[in-house]
Amino acid sequence: MRNSRTRLFVDGVDVAPLAVADTWGARARGMLGRRPLPEAMWFVGEGAVHGVGMTRSLDVALLDADGHVVATTVLRPFGATAPRRGVVDVLEAPRGRFATWGLRPGSRLTRGEGSGLPGRV
Repeated sequence: MRNSRTRLFVDGVDVAPLAVADTWGARARGMLGRRPLPEAMWFVGEGAVHGVGMTRSLDVALLDADGHVVATTVLRPFGATAPRRGVVDVLEAPRGRFATWGLRPGSRLTRGEGSGLPGRV
């Protein structure tokens, strides 16, 4: 799992450090047992996620191949999201972060190197 300097961008604005779960093992573990929780985790190649074993609710965004947010939801402990046509990746964050970042359906998410300062491009 890559997470050293990768940043999350919402509509071109650098909002948070980003953990990228791009291997089977990283996707299987997700945020389970992480203290503290990452600010954001991008699950590459996942169309749905579950909260089995989690003790906190998470904000979840379902993404299409271009990084556009198809839908958002709150994933409660032991809950799950249903697979949805066109969804290829999923973003998770501690509950409340999406509102802080202005993330909503239609937002475009990207990941890359950033300034390390939220709100900066």
